[in-house]
Amino acid sequence: MQFVIFIGFLALIIVMAVVRHRQAQKRRAAMLALAHRLGLRLDPDKRRDLARRYEFIDKMRAGQNRYAFNIMAGAYQGYEVLLFDYHYRTGSGKNTQHHYLSFFILRLPKSVPELTIGPEGFFSKLAQAVGYDDIDFESHEFSRRFCVRSRDKKFAYDICHAKMIEYLLSNTDLTLEMERDSLAISFQQRLRPEQIEPNLRRLIAVRALMPDYLFSQS
Repeated sequence: MQFVIFIGFLALIIVMAVVRHRQAQKRRAAMLALAHRLGLRLDPDKRRDLARRYEFIDKMRAGQNRYAFNIMAGAYQGYEVLLFDYHYRTGSGKNTQHHYLSFFILRLPKSVPELTIGPEGFFSKLAQAVGYDDIDFESHEFSRRFCVRSRDKKFAYDICHAKMIEYLLSNTDLTLEMERDSLAISFQQRLRPEQIEPNLRRLIAVRALMPDYLFSQS
């Protein structure tokens, strides 16, 4: 009887592995078609160097076994962009958990101070660790919905002008991070292929709302 149970359990594991493999292949094919349509390059392989390169982005420092995959890169609407699925692991043994996210990164023309804009829940523990204060704005609705943190308050106010606040209030699911020459938005789950282009357009919209004078100053 135990042997039959073991065989059944083994068969279930094999079936699950086959299903996951087919799902991964289907996603890869959809991502390749999307990359071609957007004029981007697709690298489906795991890239651990990207996790190290962008480790200044808070969400890319979590956990272990960090790597990017299904990486799309190139020029889109005049901007250099990088989009990818992302994995990291927490826990160990029976408590091991695998986390999958989606990242969208746009290269900026010059380095900028660190700035995070997102829900209070994600940034509160981080802020306590580094001693950041939540920056308040005249818009009470914006201050209530978003937690904005930066060592450079002037830069935060420059970014969060009236039109940017209006845009973010109509896109309250966005989490933004800026540092060095990168603007990033991220999601706590791996987006479906059909969700990628709309969110890439949102990344471009945020960049378009950043004042030009921030990049023209010497």
